[in-house]
Amino acid sequence: MTDCIIEKYIPIIGLEVHAQLITKRKIFAPEAAVYGALPNTYTSAITLAHPGTLPSINQAAIVQAIKLGLSCQANITTYNHFDRKNYCYPDLTKGYQITQNSTPIASKGFIKIQTSDTKEKKITLTRIHLEEDTGKSLYNISPGEGLIDYNRAGTPLIEIVTDPVISSGEEAYQYLKTLRKLLRHLDICDGNMEEGSLRCDANISVMKKGDTKWGTKVEVKNMNSMRHVELAIQYEIKRQVEILQKNENIMSATRMYNATTGKTVHMRKKETANDYRYFPEPDISPIVIEKKWLESIQAQMPLLPEQWLEKLINTYQLSTYDAQNILEDKHLAAYYEAVCTDITYYKTAANWILGPIKSYLNEKNIPIQAYPLQTSTVTAIIRLIEEENVHFSIVVQKIHPILLKKTTKTPLEVAKSLGVWQTLDEEKNLQTTIQKILNQHIAKVKTYQNGKKGLLGFFMGKIMQATKGKVNPKKANDVLKTCIENHSCAADEGLR
Repeated sequence: MTDCIIEKYIPIIGLEVHAQLITKRKIFAPEAAVYGALPNTYTSAITLAHPGTLPSINQAAIVQAIKLGLSCQANITTYNHFDRKNYCYPDLTKGYQITQNSTPIASKGFIKIQTSDTKEKKITLTRIHLEEDTGKSLYNISPGEGLIDYNRAGTPLIEIVTDPVISSGEEAYQYLKTLRKLLRHLDICDGNMEEGSLRCDANISVMKKGDTKWGTKVEVKNMNSMRHVELAIQYEIKRQVEILQKNENIMSATRMYNATTGKTVHMRKKETANDYRYFPEPDISPIVIEKKWLESIQAQMPLLPEQWLEKLINTYQLSTYDAQNILEDKHLAAYYEAVCTDITYYKTAANWILGPIKSYLNEKNIPIQAYPLQTSTVTAIIRLIEEENVHFSIVVQKIHPILLKKTTKTPLEVAKSLGVWQTLDEEKNLQTTIQKILNQHIAKVKTYQNGKKGLLGFFMGKIMQATKGKVNPKKANDVLKTCIENHSCAADEGLR
């Protein structure tokens, strides 16, 4: 299948993302919602649907769903009720799932993404609704048997459904990346796809350019990797185009993605809304989102990623690249702002955060919350570089490792103990050193003065060698430029 044939078709893609909410208890039952516990140790009579039990709504789940709706500029539904979605799978103890069908907690809204050509695109949303998660089927544990772990059953979920406005696997990837960042920023979902707390279904169809009727939709179910979603969409587009090129019909079905083969495979025929026989949940009273409650939730909203990005760029004069990298983790961004509380060396602070600190975090595989240095110590490091004339690389290679060992010394005290601290009085010595180097290389000085400015690097190398790397490169560079521009080549003339 050539690209030119595929380009004759328009992909139409919509995503359904299930995000587990971070709450202390399950959405309708009192037991804790936890991951990784021994099977069936966090269940209750309500979760297991014993006769005579009644669900009760977890208000924290409602608040978190509203926060996501507000962050997406969606319409918040003020009158909510839950529905029963009927289907019979072994990991669904009741034989139905409690969800929101006709009154999603939020509707419309959008999430902005950056496409591969650096353009901005709004991925519009159909709805955000609350529901409960199912249990988990376990296979290949007991030969010939399937086992069920009901710990996950009843965990609060929000389902975020996009309009069919995504046009490629790459756009789907960028949407998921942006959505996960937003969920983590709001502290409502940890976004750990490998643990199943964020899962994605993709609805994919294709139609020929110029046609007005959409093609038959195929759903690829339960993907827990952004990369897998991208690859599954790419494969499914190609598969459907190949079928249409043979003048065959595409079957509406639910498929799954096989990461080993890179292909989607048939699971079952696609259900329709009628198959689920929705009706209002009789055991849960309708929930009314009053104005005062909504206003109190709005007051709790943090600075959103887009707003925070603008702040990093405008307040701290960072490049978009640096700001985006710092904002990849909101805790890292908060750490950066705390470092910059009493200094204005914003770029140096960003270099330190994105350089030595990120390298250390990656090496140890820890979050910024586990980084051993207080923000006040990092502020002192930045001052050491900018005000005390200690070279950045010296701080990285010699001072930082000592500070990480939880020494009681300040960065300046460590610098002095290592003999790498430079006082302002040493500028005269620096000038003397530079003049000596220039006198030793008169021919190159004349070449520089005649326009070959690239020789500055040569002289800087000689300076760093002569000072054993202890000199501040910025200061040395400034002094060198002054000295070399004003240097007289009389010594050279006398030699002639």
